[in-house]
Amino acid sequence: MRTRTPGILCDRANKRTVNKEYKGERIFARLGRVSQDDAETWLRARQAEVDTRREDELRKGDEQLFAAAAQKYLTECKQREIRTLDLVAGHVNLLLPHIGRLALRDVCNDALEGFKKQRVADGVKASTINHSLEVVRTVLNRAARVWRTDGKPWLATPPLIEMLDERAQRRLPYPITWSEQAALMKHLPAHLQRMVLFAVNCGARDENVCKLRWAWERKVPEMKRSVFVVPAADFKSGRPHVLVLNDVAWRVVEECRGQHDEFVFVWRRERVKNIDEEPVMPYRPIDTMNNNGFQKARRAAGLERVRVHDLRHTFGQRLRDAGVAEEDRALLLGHAIAGMPQHYATATIARLVEAANKANETRDRTTLLRVVNG
Repeated sequence: MRTRTPGILCDRANKRTVNKEYKGERIFARLGRVSQDDAETWLRARQAEVDTRREDELRKGDEQLFAAAAQKYLTECKQREIRTLDLVAGHVNLLLPHIGRLALRDVCNDALEGFKKQRVADGVKASTINHSLEVVRTVLNRAARVWRTDGKPWLATPPLIEMLDERAQRRLPYPITWSEQAALMKHLPAHLQRMVLFAVNCGARDENVCKLRWAWERKVPEMKRSVFVVPAADFKSGRPHVLVLNDVAWRVVEECRGQHDEFVFVWRRERVKNIDEEPVMPYRPIDTMNNNGFQKARRAAGLERVRVHDLRHTFGQRLRDAGVAEEDRALLLGHAIAGMPQHYATATIARLVEAANKANETRDRTTLLRVVNG
């Protein structure tokens, strides 16, 4: 039956339902056994949401809310298949409570002070906060230079957004010694052992190890092995990278064959009972090497300072110790240099494999470097 408020109905079991058309939109929900006051409060809140959305849709130019501009930017990132989409979305979610309801004309350095102070109070590093501020910069720059309404830019000029000083918190690379590598490996589960051993023998970044696909493999018949070509969309510098593997990294890849159709490095939960039966879970890819297993292992080995990215630094350090030429180090690590080729001849790959193998012939010299660096 109807109640005193149009659109709110109450049946014989005293259950209330909202069924109302408001400004051309249908608001419907079965609220159950709630009071009439609660049902009216719920309806007013939904009507307010409709009013707010309608008001936002009518905004133009610098009246557009930052939340709408950020959503437009995320949509563009998705269309361009930006590999860091999830990270960008994460920063947007952190920013919205602070500046999401601000009009673009009101988003400025001062408007971000509360966000900066809150993140600092939460113990977040300046470099991470700056990543969020870079997202704000990008959104405002696109509002001024790209996005138009009736031929006019959303913003006349993007405001200056100041970054935090990262120098005091900047951490020096920490290439691990051979003994530290052995200590770390001892505490890692098998799937992480393979990934760490691979990374420290080819210098691949965390995301490239975790997302390494069999579709990227390119066989080199003359050498009876393969390379992996990381697509531009998946490589940090935005260009393809030929991942050349030394003997150890190649052996790790061979051990992984047959586990998964798409990804090289995968993991599954093994049975602890009835171990002769099929596994409870299929193999699946790993989001990051920097997971609980890695963190527990480094604590157990007394290497809390070691990050996953230090595996890449370790490979680079060992190449330098082995006397590998700077150009070959750049090719192996994927550093951008003038004239860098995107496709290698077999002779070049053979030379790079030989250079990469030299990393395992080095003596341990990193202790002295740490003393020098303090």
